[in-house]
Amino acid sequence: MRTPLPARSSRLRKIALLAATATVTATIWPAQAATDTAASCKGTIYLTFDTGSQSQADYIAQTLNKHHIKATFFLANEKTIHGDYTLDPAWAPYWKARVAEGHAFGTHTFDHVYVQRDLPDGRIEVKPQFGAQAGKKEIWTAAQYCSELQRVADRFTELTGSRLDHLWRAPGGKLTPQLLAAGRACGYSHVGWAEAGFSGDELPSDKWPNAALLQKALRNLKDGDIVMAHLGIWSRKDPWAPAVLEPLISGLEQKGYCFATLREHPAYQAALGKQQTAVIK
Repeated sequence: MRTPLPARSSRLRKIALLAATATVTATIWPAQAATDTAASCKGTIYLTFDTGSQSQADYIAQTLNKHHIKATFFLANEKTIHGDYTLDPAWAPYWKARVAEGHAFGTHTFDHVYVQRDLPDGRIEVKPQFGAQAGKKEIWTAAQYCSELQRVADRFTELTGSRLDHLWRAPGGKLTPQLLAAGRACGYSHVGWAEAGFSGDELPSDKWPNAALLQKALRNLKDGDIVMAHLGIWSRKDPWAPAVLEPLISGLEQKGYCFATLREHPAYQAALGKQQTAVIK
């Protein structure tokens, strides 16, 4: 016997209601899960990566994506293992992918420029590692240094269509009073790293094996610490990232830590929201 039409319509309405409920649940769940995860965090660690040889660039990106972690990248136009440079057009797909994943980005100076000293007349002695003046000491004004920071921002926009965050890391983390003032004058907040956040990935691997670096980081990192590593180091024979990054993330997660970009860091959040310079004491 055929099922009466009203009963069939009733079943269809129930099916539709269940489907709608499932859709709403699926829509709400990710946001709720994110809220629950944040609420359960015992602290936050801020992973940051400077450009380098790029030998570990893909591995690092894949590992962060696997763990759903957002990090902050500091970009300079450095020579890579492929013979090109990190801000060449060939790297546009890599940086676009990181933008799409929700990472943050700062400038590391275009030619990876190391500060040497402040001069009495207010200018700064610097030494670029790359570019036309590589290896030569130069005397720059604050405005010239500001232009060097901005070169990265301009190229980043050319490559990705996105804006660079107003964050800056001096190569080697080395600062002088006049250099810091120059960065602040053009709207960039300088970002160093915690003592425990020095990954050691640029140290000789025979003296600083990866196992020791991992244990040191797991033992000493605490809430609010900024970690600094590179997307590849030419001189280290036993690369840091493949041996340390994933167990470091897993170990910190087991301790109840969560991860965020510097956009969420209390020292930078408000300034970045207003595109102002954070004053870090």
